[in-house]
Amino acid sequence: MAALLANTSTVLTNAPALAAGKVEDNKNGNSKPAKLALKTAAQKSTADFYKFKARALDGQEIALDKYKGDVVLIVNTASECGFTPQYQGLEELNKKYATRGLRVLGFPCNQFGGQEPGDSKAIASFCHKNYGVDFQMFEKIDVNGDKADPLYHYLTSATGNAPIKWNFTKFLIDRKGKIVKRFESNVTPKEISTDIEKQL
Repeated sequence: MAALLANTSTVLTNAPALAAGKVEDNKNGNSKPAKLALKTAAQKSTADFYKFKARALDGQEIALDKYKGDVVLIVNTASECGFTPQYQGLEELNKKYATRGLRVLGFPCNQFGGQEPGDSKAIASFCHKNYGVDFQMFEKIDVNGDKADPLYHYLTSATGNAPIKWNFTKFLIDRKGKIVKRFESNVTPKEISTDIEKQL
């Protein structure tokens, strides 16, 4: 596990392959600074986030453009994981920052050790009874592989194509829909509060 969770947080660049060079101007062959290409990639990334939809635990479909103008923290969760107590910290972030525009979104996943075996009703009951979760929870999804939810395919492809390593990996997204930072499972909600405050 420790090896899987190395490099616990990553500051993201939108186009790593472009960072070291220049891009060609298609019109006249002149090179342009790579930062212009990076800017274009960032704009595309921003636009793409709001195109996704997800289904809540109660079956309601929610369009993510609902969160335009908010700071969003996306987390893949599980009920029987060693990191499950992070639900408490996530709810504390929700209570502390919701009025300032933070939205915590939880996506249950059973891909890591079969640690989320329950259905939507069981997940909702567990979260409410054990941690008083009041932030938005969604239906169980895959986050890796051929059946990965489109949102998670986007999140991983936009951050260097590194697969999700374990439960409670976190993505912080700014008010414009740009992915700001990825945090691995062993980074606690409390430890990312400073990064959240920078975006509020």
